[in-house]
Amino acid sequence: MLPFCFEWVYDMGHFVFHGGLWYALSIIGMGMTYCVIKSVIDTIKGGKGNHLH
Repeated sequence: MLPFCFEWVYDMGHFVFHGGLWYALSIIGMGMTYCVIKSVIDTIKGGKGNHLH
């Protein structure tokens, strides 16, 4: 079921499945990117952080 296979058929099931897949992967990727950028910025600042104890 890959686009370079000759059996590939563009039907509604493939569009819905791959649309949901890429939507979920985008949300996860944006969340991970945010966490990485925030941790880099916090490390560069060298502050004590936001600990609640």
